[in-house]
Amino acid sequence: MRVLLVEDDPMIGDAVEQSLKDASYAVDWVRDGVTALTAIVSQAYGVVLLDLGLPRKDGLEVLRAIRSRDNPVPVVVITARDAVKDRILGLDSGADDYVLKPFEMSELLARMRAVIRRKGGNSASVLSNGVLTLDPVTREVTSIDATAHLSAREFSLLQALLVRPGAILSRAELEDRLYGWGDEVESNAVEFLIHSLRKKLGNDAIKNVRGVGWMVQKST
Repeated sequence: MRVLLVEDDPMIGDAVEQSLKDASYAVDWVRDGVTALTAIVSQAYGVVLLDLGLPRKDGLEVLRAIRSRDNPVPVVVITARDAVKDRILGLDSGADDYVLKPFEMSELLARMRAVIRRKGGNSASVLSNGVLTLDPVTREVTSIDATAHLSAREFSLLQALLVRPGAILSRAELEDRLYGWGDEVESNAVEFLIHSLRKKLGNDAIKNVRGVGWMVQKST
């Protein structure tokens, strides 16, 4: 899943970016509000992590602009503004959650998973299509025949498919979820990862629609 990190503090941004990558997210990191809005217009994100005290355009202005365009992307505010009135203002402006600095990265990741589930209309802590069940915390996937621990890239690819079971995702769409800005897109990476997942979960776990892309079957 691709995350937009909007944070102007280089130390915080660097630490959060690395933690997100370690947790199998593709990350685009911008440092001001104007660039954040440009990124959101040009790229689809699974979640936005938004600081409020930003140069060029304040985080609340960014948040209101996102919602004024009817963009439903989950937004988690990460800020040092700890007054109750600030929290109320952030949530009323369209934030899905409000996390105070300093924070534990494990808590931020849990809150991200929670808002993503809510936006998807799914209260369960795992993703499942009835055949495959993926746990985002442990990176373990269970099928009828096997349980396997996935690498970061295997997890990201399978997560993208299980978020929309029955939908066909093209190579470009899958690469978009695997790589952030500046990451080198490896040749045949998608095919290699699907081959690896099929070895672990069975050949029918991921179906190929020739010339279009790949999918996992929809729950029945």
